[in-house]
Amino acid sequence: MDIPVLDPGIPFFPDAAEAVARREGLVAVGGSLRPEWLLTAYPQGIFPWFSEGEPICWWALAPRTVLYPDKLHIGRSLAKTLRNKPYAVTVNRAFAEVVAACAAASRPGQNGTWITRRMRQAYEELHRIGHAHSFECWYPDGEGCLKLAGGLYGVQIGSVFFGESMFAAVSDASKIAFARAVPYLAQCGVKMIDCQMDTEHLARFGSENVGFEYFQTALQQLTVQPLQRPLLTETIFSNIG
Repeated sequence: MDIPVLDPGIPFFPDAAEAVARREGLVAVGGSLRPEWLLTAYPQGIFPWFSEGEPICWWALAPRTVLYPDKLHIGRSLAKTLRNKPYAVTVNRAFAEVVAACAAASRPGQNGTWITRRMRQAYEELHRIGHAHSFECWYPDGEGCLKLAGGLYGVQIGSVFFGESMFAAVSDASKIAFARAVPYLAQCGVKMIDCQMDTEHLARFGSENVGFEYFQTALQQLTVQPLQRPLLTETIFSNIG
Protein backbone atom coordinates (compact mmCIF):
# COMPACT_ATOMS: atom_id res chain seq x y z
CA MET A 1 0.00 0.00 0.00
CA ASP A 2 1.48 3.32 -1.10
CA ILE A 3 1.07 5.70 1.86
CA PRO A 4 1.82 9.41 1.31
CA VAL A 5 4.51 10.85 3.58
CA LEU A 6 4.06 14.49 4.61
CA ASP A 7 6.78 17.07 4.97
CA PRO A 8 6.51 18.89 8.34
CA GLY A 9 6.67 22.28 6.63
CA ILE A 10 3.53 23.65 4.99
CA PRO A 11 0.36 21.83 6.12
CA PHE A 12 -1.10 19.94 3.17
CA PHE A 13 -3.07 16.70 2.99
CA PRO A 14 -3.85 14.30 0.14
CA ASP A 15 -7.49 13.76 -0.79
CA ALA A 16 -9.25 12.20 2.20
CA ALA A 17 -11.97 10.60 0.06
CA GLU A 18 -9.31 8.70 -1.89
CA ALA A 19 -7.82 7.48 1.40
CA VAL A 20 -11.24 6.19 2.45
CA ALA A 21 -11.68 4.39 -0.86
CA ARG A 22 -8.15 2.97 -1.25
CA ARG A 23 -6.39 2.83 2.14
CA GLU A 24 -9.15 2.14 4.70
CA GLY A 25 -9.03 5.79 5.74
CA LEU A 26 -5.27 6.20 6.25
CA VAL A 27 -4.63 9.58 4.63
CA ALA A 28 -0.90 9.96 5.25
CA VAL A 29 1.92 9.75 7.78
CA GLY A 30 4.28 12.45 8.97
CA GLY A 31 3.68 16.17 9.06
CA SER A 32 3.32 17.95 12.38
CA LEU A 33 0.91 18.41 15.27
CA ARG A 34 1.31 22.18 15.30
CA PRO A 35 -1.99 24.11 15.43
CA GLU A 36 -1.89 25.05 11.74
CA TRP A 37 -1.76 21.35 10.82
CA LEU A 38 -4.66 20.40 13.08
CA LEU A 39 -6.74 23.37 11.92
CA THR A 40 -6.12 22.32 8.32
CA ALA A 41 -6.90 18.65 8.95
CA TYR A 42 -10.20 18.78 10.83
CA PRO A 43 -12.19 20.80 8.25
CA GLN A 44 -11.30 18.07 5.74
CA GLY A 45 -12.55 15.30 8.00
CA ILE A 46 -9.00 14.24 8.93
CA PHE A 47 -7.64 13.67 12.44
CA PRO A 48 -4.41 12.29 13.97
CA TRP A 49 -4.44 8.86 15.56
CA PHE A 50 -1.31 6.90 16.47
CA SER A 51 0.43 5.25 19.41
CA GLU A 52 3.55 6.19 21.33
CA GLY A 53 6.70 5.55 19.28
CA GLU A 54 4.84 5.58 15.94
CA PRO A 55 4.97 8.32 13.30
CA ILE A 56 2.02 10.70 13.16
CA CYS A 57 -0.81 8.95 11.29
CA TRP A 58 -3.70 10.92 9.79
CA TRP A 59 -7.08 9.24 9.31
CA ALA A 60 -10.45 9.86 7.67
CA LEU A 61 -13.00 7.28 8.76
CA ALA A 62 -16.17 6.34 6.90
CA PRO A 63 -19.01 6.09 7.49
CA ARG A 64 -18.73 8.96 9.94
CA THR A 65 -20.73 9.15 13.15
CA VAL A 66 -22.23 12.56 13.88
CA LEU A 67 -24.72 14.03 16.31
CA TYR A 68 -26.94 16.97 15.49
CA PRO A 69 -27.58 18.88 18.74
CA ASP A 70 -31.28 19.36 17.97
CA LYS A 71 -31.64 15.56 17.77
CA LEU A 72 -30.09 14.83 21.16
CA HIS A 73 -31.90 11.97 22.90
CA ILE A 74 -31.89 11.61 26.69
CA GLY A 75 -33.14 8.25 27.92
CA ARG A 76 -35.48 7.91 30.89
CA SER A 77 -32.82 6.61 33.29
CA LEU A 78 -30.33 9.36 32.44
CA ALA A 79 -33.06 12.02 32.62
CA LYS A 80 -33.80 10.88 36.18
CA THR A 81 -30.09 11.07 37.02
CA LEU A 82 -29.85 14.57 35.56
CA ARG A 83 -32.77 15.69 37.71
CA ASN A 84 -31.86 14.06 41.00
CA LYS A 85 -28.10 13.58 41.30
CA PRO A 86 -25.97 16.36 42.87
CA TYR A 87 -23.40 17.54 40.31
CA ALA A 88 -22.08 20.54 38.44
CA VAL A 89 -20.93 20.78 34.82
CA THR A 90 -18.38 23.34 33.70
CA VAL A 91 -16.64 24.24 30.47
CA ASN A 92 -12.89 24.90 30.17
CA ARG A 93 -12.27 24.76 33.92
CA ALA A 94 -9.81 21.84 33.83
CA PHE A 95 -8.77 21.16 30.24
CA ALA A 96 -5.36 19.61 30.94
CA GLU A 97 -6.80 17.45 33.72
CA VAL A 98 -9.56 16.12 31.44
CA VAL A 99 -7.10 15.25 28.66
CA ALA A 100 -4.81 13.53 31.16
CA ALA A 101 -7.72 11.55 32.60
CA CYS A 102 -8.84 10.51 29.12
CA ALA A 103 -5.30 9.35 28.37
CA ALA A 104 -5.19 7.30 31.58
CA ALA A 105 -8.64 5.75 31.17
CA SER A 106 -8.80 2.02 30.53
CA ARG A 107 -10.27 1.17 27.10
CA PRO A 108 -11.57 -2.38 26.52
CA GLY A 109 -9.76 -4.00 23.61
CA GLN A 110 -7.03 -1.33 23.48
CA ASN A 111 -3.41 -1.75 24.54
CA GLY A 112 -2.30 1.63 25.85
CA THR A 113 -3.55 5.02 24.70
CA TRP A 114 -3.46 7.05 21.51
CA ILE A 115 -3.43 10.25 23.59
CA THR A 116 0.36 10.39 23.70
CA ARG A 117 2.48 13.08 25.32
CA ARG A 118 2.80 14.83 21.93
CA MET A 119 -0.96 14.69 21.43
CA ARG A 120 -1.62 16.14 24.88
CA GLN A 121 0.76 19.02 24.20
CA ALA A 122 -0.83 19.64 20.79
CA TYR A 123 -4.38 19.87 22.12
CA GLU A 124 -3.33 21.96 25.09
CA GLU A 125 -1.89 24.43 22.60
CA LEU A 126 -5.14 24.36 20.61
CA HIS A 127 -6.95 25.07 23.86
CA ARG A 128 -4.66 27.99 24.57
CA ILE A 129 -5.56 29.61 21.24
CA GLY A 130 -9.29 28.94 21.66
CA HIS A 131 -9.93 25.94 19.41
CA ALA A 132 -10.10 23.08 21.92
CA HIS A 133 -12.51 22.87 24.84
CA SER A 134 -13.30 20.62 27.76
CA PHE A 135 -16.47 19.88 29.68
CA GLU A 136 -16.14 18.73 33.26
CA CYS A 137 -18.57 16.95 35.56
CA TRP A 138 -17.98 17.51 39.27
CA TYR A 139 -19.44 15.50 42.17
CA PRO A 140 -19.44 16.78 45.77
CA ASP A 141 -17.50 14.65 48.23
CA GLY A 142 -18.49 13.93 51.82
CA GLU A 143 -17.36 17.39 52.89
CA GLY A 144 -19.10 19.19 50.05
CA CYS A 145 -15.94 19.84 48.02
CA LEU A 146 -16.30 19.33 44.27
CA LYS A 147 -14.17 16.57 42.74
CA LEU A 148 -13.63 15.96 39.03
CA ALA A 149 -15.70 12.86 38.25
CA GLY A 150 -15.70 12.78 34.46
CA GLY A 151 -15.63 14.84 31.31
CA LEU A 152 -14.81 15.16 27.65
CA TYR A 153 -12.84 17.35 25.28
CA GLY A 154 -12.78 18.19 21.61
CA VAL A 155 -11.88 20.67 18.89
CA GLN A 156 -14.16 23.49 17.75
CA ILE A 157 -13.82 25.03 14.30
CA GLY A 158 -16.63 27.27 13.09
CA SER A 159 -19.96 25.70 14.03
CA VAL A 160 -18.59 22.15 14.30
CA PHE A 161 -17.40 20.46 17.49
CA PHE A 162 -15.09 17.50 16.87
CA GLY A 163 -15.32 15.21 19.88
CA GLU A 164 -12.03 13.58 20.84
CA SER A 165 -12.39 11.57 24.04
CA MET A 166 -14.28 11.25 27.30
CA PHE A 167 -13.74 9.60 30.67
CA ALA A 168 -15.71 8.71 33.78
CA ALA A 169 -13.88 8.19 37.07
CA VAL A 170 -17.27 7.83 38.78
CA SER A 171 -20.48 6.29 37.44
CA ASP A 172 -22.54 8.38 34.99
CA ALA A 173 -20.14 11.37 35.05
CA SER A 174 -19.22 11.33 31.34
CA LYS A 175 -22.89 10.85 30.38
CA ILE A 176 -23.89 13.85 32.49
CA ALA A 177 -21.09 15.96 31.03
CA PHE A 178 -22.13 15.06 27.48
CA ALA A 179 -25.84 15.55 28.12
CA ARG A 180 -25.21 19.09 29.43
CA ALA A 181 -22.49 19.91 26.90
CA VAL A 182 -24.63 19.32 23.81
CA PRO A 183 -27.34 21.93 24.61
CA TYR A 184 -24.61 24.38 25.62
CA LEU A 185 -22.82 23.85 22.31
CA ALA A 186 -26.13 24.40 20.50
CA GLN A 187 -26.64 27.68 22.36
CA CYS A 188 -23.17 28.76 21.20
CA GLY A 189 -24.13 27.99 17.60
CA VAL A 190 -22.66 24.52 17.04
CA LYS A 191 -24.65 22.75 14.33
CA MET A 192 -22.90 19.37 14.20
CA ILE A 193 -20.81 17.23 16.53
CA ASP A 194 -18.32 14.83 14.95
CA CYS A 195 -18.29 11.65 17.04
CA GLN A 196 -15.84 9.91 14.67
CA MET A 197 -16.72 6.28 15.46
CA ASP A 198 -20.06 4.55 15.95
CA THR A 199 -20.57 3.26 19.50
CA GLU A 200 -23.59 1.98 21.39
CA HIS A 201 -22.97 4.69 23.99
CA LEU A 202 -23.27 7.50 21.41
CA ALA A 203 -26.17 5.83 19.61
CA ARG A 204 -28.22 6.15 22.81
CA PHE A 205 -27.76 9.92 22.57
CA GLY A 206 -29.07 9.97 18.99
CA SER A 207 -25.91 9.81 16.90
CA GLU A 208 -26.16 8.67 13.28
CA ASN A 209 -23.84 7.48 10.55
CA VAL A 210 -23.37 9.50 7.35
CA GLY A 211 -21.38 8.93 4.18
CA PHE A 212 -17.97 10.56 3.94
CA GLU A 213 -18.88 12.71 0.92
CA TYR A 214 -21.90 14.08 2.79
CA PHE A 215 -19.72 14.66 5.87
CA GLN A 216 -17.09 16.58 3.90
CA THR A 217 -19.73 18.76 2.26
CA ALA A 218 -21.20 19.59 5.66
CA LEU A 219 -17.73 20.45 6.98
CA GLN A 220 -17.06 22.80 4.06
CA GLN A 221 -20.21 24.71 4.94
CA LEU A 222 -20.16 24.60 8.73
CA THR A 223 -16.49 25.08 9.62
CA VAL A 224 -16.55 28.56 8.09
CA GLN A 225 -19.69 29.63 9.96
CA PRO A 226 -18.87 31.69 13.06
CA LEU A 227 -20.33 30.82 16.43
CA GLN A 228 -23.12 32.93 17.88
CA ARG A 229 -21.09 33.20 21.09
CA PRO A 230 -17.69 31.82 22.18
CA LEU A 231 -17.26 28.84 24.47
CA LEU A 232 -16.33 30.57 27.71
CA THR A 233 -14.87 29.33 30.99
CA GLU A 234 -17.95 28.98 33.15
CA THR A 235 -20.37 26.75 35.01
CA ILE A 236 -23.09 25.70 32.60
CA PHE A 237 -25.25 23.71 35.02
CA SER A 238 -25.37 23.04 38.74
CA ASN A 239 -27.65 20.67 40.61
CA ILE A 240 -26.04 21.26 44.00
CA GLY A 241 -27.81 23.00 46.84
